[in-house]
Amino acid sequence: MKLQYDFSIETLGPCKIPSPIMLSTKDGDYKANYVEDESYIRYDLDVDSAITQKSEAVKGQKKLPTNVVEKAGPREYIYFTPQHVNAGICTCGGLCPGINDVIRAIVRCLYDRYGVRRIRGIRYGFKGLLADQGLDTIDLAPDVVDEIHKTGGSFLGTSRGGGNRVSEIADTIEALNMNMVFIVGGDGTQRGALEVTEEIERRGMKVAVVGIPKTVDNDLMFIQRSFGFDTAVQKAAEAVSTAHMEAHSHINGIGLIKLMGRESGFIATATALASHEANFCLIPELPFDLDGPNGFLTHLENRIVKRHHAVVIVAEGAGQELLRATGEKDASGNIRLGDIGQLLRDKITRHFESKNIHINLKYIDPSYQVRSAVASATDSIYCERLGNNAVHAAMAGKTKLVIGLMHDRYVHIPINLVIQQRHRVDPDGSLWRDALDAIGQPTLMVNEPEKLMVRVK
Repeated sequence: MKLQYDFSIETLGPCKIPSPIMLSTKDGDYKANYVEDESYIRYDLDVDSAITQKSEAVKGQKKLPTNVVEKAGPREYIYFTPQHVNAGICTCGGLCPGINDVIRAIVRCLYDRYGVRRIRGIRYGFKGLLADQGLDTIDLAPDVVDEIHKTGGSFLGTSRGGGNRVSEIADTIEALNMNMVFIVGGDGTQRGALEVTEEIERRGMKVAVVGIPKTVDNDLMFIQRSFGFDTAVQKAAEAVSTAHMEAHSHINGIGLIKLMGRESGFIATATALASHEANFCLIPELPFDLDGPNGFLTHLENRIVKRHHAVVIVAEGAGQELLRATGEKDASGNIRLGDIGQLLRDKITRHFESKNIHINLKYIDPSYQVRSAVASATDSIYCERLGNNAVHAAMAGKTKLVIGLMHDRYVHIPINLVIQQRHRVDPDGSLWRDALDAIGQPTLMVNEPEKLMVRVK
């Protein structure tokens, strides 16, 4: 029987004095909200087995009650005979700290825990599964991968694109007689993995396809934290510290740092919180004007006049409405972004020239240094556990899923849910509220906030 706890909080009396913190009581206005006393979370995240026993089996899929997520981990009974397993590992998309840690974990768990001896490394992402690329696989074993976590990048190599050639990829998986494929990549990669899995199913092949979510932007739905994110913030904070030292050492110094974040500003926001040295943080989720009395440039000018130095963090996807859209896409299907960093650099320079105010601007873009970095200790631990749980899922015959962290628990999440939409910073939420407290910028830097459309959550 589970213990019951009383989490009631005592209070000194009724609260009657208006708070000086000017927040909001409604969603959708780009302002952080107050927290109501009636807001709670569940203490016990585990669901009683009596509930899950009511599950129904539908076409090989266990139908769970709504909002119940299956725990990851080793099962007492598995689907594959280890001696018959022929596994493949594929890393796709851009680089991210921790890829090699994931590869190492998968190989060692397959080899040491399950006794699997046929493990193939697929070179250069999905392109390694296309016959016309002429890329051979690499035989993997613990002695091959034991040291790879000490270097950044991808031991197997990576590439964007190729995932849309579904039939050809399935042909190669069938020709190589693989019955287990681990695919490390972001939402575009996992979308391709799902399509490949559906093609495999149409052919009647018994192949487990398990994804390990890789996106340094931390923008996958239902995933508490993507691997590499901790390292990215650590490295980005070092860049901000450098920019702050440069800005503080010059007359009217300005440090401008562009960080990763195509559609989600998690790295920029977390870096602003971690560094304690940023004065502005521009993210894709929040619109801003450049000019006008409440525009960014006016607030930056006020900062320079008052404090004589400033540090600005901008996510790569911020302010795209200020740039000319090309409509082009990269090999992964992502819209090619305009360069907000260069635009801000040029606009800031011209603004202060027009005001006859001397500045010393340093523009830093550490993106590729961050992406190729060796994983931090925290990320390395996370990658090890993601890799292990991916193997346990595949050995149990589970497929069309990614391994994720939810409420600090490792879980199985269907790929189709993960790729539905991007996870984004909530301008009404506590993370952005705390970031505003850390940097001190205005809640909104727009001249006509009443014209902003109310966001639908």
